[in-house]
Amino acid sequence: MHALYDLAVGPLAWLAFGVFIIGSIYRLLAMRALALKKDGAFMTYISWPHAIKSLVHWFTPFGALGWKENPGVTIATFVFHICLFLVPIFLMGHIVLFDTFRGWSWPALPDGVADALAIVVVLICAYFLWRRLSVPEVRFLTTPQDVFVVSLVGLTFLTGVLAYHRIGDNLVLTTLHILCGEAMLAAIPFTRLSHMLFAVFSRGYIASEFGSVRFAKDW
Repeated sequence: MHALYDLAVGPLAWLAFGVFIIGSIYRLLAMRALALKKDGAFMTYISWPHAIKSLVHWFTPFGALGWKENPGVTIATFVFHICLFLVPIFLMGHIVLFDTFRGWSWPALPDGVADALAIVVVLICAYFLWRRLSVPEVRFLTTPQDVFVVSLVGLTFLTGVLAYHRIGDNLVLTTLHILCGEAMLAAIPFTRLSHMLFAVFSRGYIASEFGSVRFAKDW
């Protein structure tokens, strides 16, 4: 297990970051090429004012019509994404790793706060899984990849929480946590997690079409 841990924090970590960076660049370039092929004229009506206004509404809780239709899902979604962003970046254990291997460091969240936010992510992942498998209109659109992605995110945070509280074999859980995190990072360009790459562009495209061509709101 020590050998696997060393592999996880060494070569596999570099591999995961490499796949994420190169895969993201490839997907962005491929999507741009596809957009130009299918609708090359879109470049003529791209409107930054409309795009920014739309993004502000969509990134504001209940700022868009879709967010108002299901308040519970909206709250869970925003809380989930905030925690998903804060915990990996501002967790002391992660910062220590970057400081050890790269000499980079920055302020960290208090351990108790980070732990609570991680538990929130696990609970919301469980809720998302339940919703995808139980709500008919959501289950109809759910694919095995959706279940895999939500499960992978949940397992990444769950193993981290268990390792932090030393529930079970700490080395095993820490190694599993690192491997799950690396798998999640590498999966971003090739799964539904890629919305973190495309959300700004797709929202800007839709907003420009609605605002500049149809003269209507897209939120």
